[in-house]
Amino acid sequence: MCPLYEPPAVYGIIGNPVAHSLSPLMHNAAFKALDVNAVYKLFPLEDQEELKLFMEDLKEEGNPIFGLNVTIPYKEDVIPYLDSTDPLAAKIGAVNTLVIDYQRKIRGYNTDGPGFLSHLTELGFDPAGKRVAILGAGGTTRAIMSVLCLLPQGPERIMLYNRTPSKAERLVEDIGQRINVSKVEVVSEVEDLNIELADLLINTTSVGMKLTDGLLIDPEALHKDMLVYDIVYSPAETKLLEQARLKKAKTANGLGMLFYQGVLAFRHWAEVDLDPKIKKIMRNALEKGHIKEDSHGA
Repeated sequence: MCPLYEPPAVYGIIGNPVAHSLSPLMHNAAFKALDVNAVYKLFPLEDQEELKLFMEDLKEEGNPIFGLNVTIPYKEDVIPYLDSTDPLAAKIGAVNTLVIDYQRKIRGYNTDGPGFLSHLTELGFDPAGKRVAILGAGGTTRAIMSVLCLLPQGPERIMLYNRTPSKAERLVEDIGQRINVSKVEVVSEVEDLNIELADLLINTTSVGMKLTDGLLIDPEALHKDMLVYDIVYSPAETKLLEQARLKKAKTANGLGMLFYQGVLAFRHWAEVDLDPKIKKIMRNALEKGHIKEDSHGA
């Protein structure tokens, strides 16, 4: 998987902020279980200049870093520094996983979109022919919307709302240069999402992370025949998920997506499929860490 280094081969996550990341828990648990001489670290990068210097240093011989995750706000910004990009990541226009080979060549992947689809499968939700409503127009929306549009049997309709409609329109326009987005409609008012008719509601915004956060939607529009998916996983049950549960809708937070994208990232680094036992160890580590963090109100 990686050469033996002293200190160990290094993997990690770059972004700003990264202190809250649970990724080290699952990846270090996997390294330990596999008896791999590697460690997963946090790499906070404050600005574009720090990103530039970090990416340039990655190419230097002797650098012990062989794999990285990328989080906000750099999922698009890292692309110019890559030597190659996986076709799916190129279509999405964002990268969240980097593989650095022995020649210090950097290849980018996107495991966010596939990770989301894997979690939907676990939840027993098939997007084929469904009506989807999405809140937000950031990097996670980019990945989720792209993979939904790329499905051979995808949703019937995807309604997209962002508090700044022009940002949502630019996002759809950009993705539309590489993917057929004819089933996507940007709405200027949240009421126009028609949540009461949706089979799947996805919140990709950070609204819900703070206890003082309100709701972006009218809870009366929620209903029992839908799945409400909030990518926020701390708290484990946001106000949106609480209201959905009260309406007897099926609910899920983003911890499952985090797990599946992490498994896919690890597969790219290791170039092998992980044993189910290792996946279970990773998920257990993630869930234990999540419970601890959530209990502290983080």
